[in-house]
Amino acid sequence: MKCVKLEGKRNFQVGEIDEPISNNGEVIVEVKKAGICGSDIHYWEAGEPKGLVLGHEFAGVVLNPGNREDLKEGDRITALPISPCGKCPSCLTGNPQYCRETWTYATGLSLTNPGALAPKLKVRSDMVYKLPDNVSFEEGAMVEPVAVGLHAVHLADVKVGEKVLVIGAGIIGLVSAMFAKKEGASFVAISETNIERAKKAVSLGVADKYYDATNPDLIKEVMGDTTNGFDTVIECCGNSAAVSSALMMTKPGGQIILVGVSLGPITIPTVIGVMSELTIKGAIAYTKEEFKTCIDLISNKQIDVMKFVDDIVSLEEVQKSYERLTSGKDAAVKILVDPNK
Repeated sequence: MKCVKLEGKRNFQVGEIDEPISNNGEVIVEVKKAGICGSDIHYWEAGEPKGLVLGHEFAGVVLNPGNREDLKEGDRITALPISPCGKCPSCLTGNPQYCRETWTYATGLSLTNPGALAPKLKVRSDMVYKLPDNVSFEEGAMVEPVAVGLHAVHLADVKVGEKVLVIGAGIIGLVSAMFAKKEGASFVAISETNIERAKKAVSLGVADKYYDATNPDLIKEVMGDTTNGFDTVIECCGNSAAVSSALMMTKPGGQIILVGVSLGPITIPTVIGVMSELTIKGAIAYTKEEFKTCIDLISNKQIDVMKFVDDIVSLEEVQKSYERLTSGKDAAVKILVDPNK
């Protein structure tokens, strides 16, 4: 069947891959919609591993329910892409995101489990969730990134009246800002180098103000707005400049949630964190409960995820979509892929 494969640095090619087979009770899914994730962009820019079929955000229809007796052909589903062992202390306490095996065979993130940039895929049966009838496939493909933002804000434990800064106006940043507002933050701001995206955060109503991250007077402007810095900074970029600015814009005794991922080492002025006694937490993925919560929030119309979706493209348009998302000038935040388009 047709798919999109990673063939080198910033290079996708449309190719062929074998259709998935349920060997160990996996659920076989016809992919209806898949999302392009910020972490996918890291793989694309690195060009490794060659031959990888990305796509870990998806929704579709069950073709083969595998060993799930509560599923049947035709059911509408989404799924966690992770591969936790299910036996370690992390898994047994409901935190599979900590499991050392979680990403080893993750769908769309490993060569052994091709992702949703193809018409069909297989996924572990214990990771599959049914979609309510009123949740579209587009919304179903948004559950995974929305759960990442929810997990970050849960870790931040945002209090009513607090001031929150989100660094990075990609989909995770915008969703994190959205949840910070829902938790009662009195002032939510976005810092971003792409001004079109920054403006979009305000126009969509998830941020009260945006900051130009390239402004040499950024820190002065922030202190003018907050007096002493933000209570919480949620960092969604993962590079040295972003994390360094997070340190400088957090109030003494405040906290930084690191959501952004860097595939290499970064350099930051740790003295600022030491002198201000900042709390720094890493945030990875989500719990299964948070994933399910996001399905419920979408179904109950408590959050609108479709306002973040900018386009729906075919497999042949994936390469251009990645170029668009990394141009630094386009306002696009979320592009979905329809493998059957």
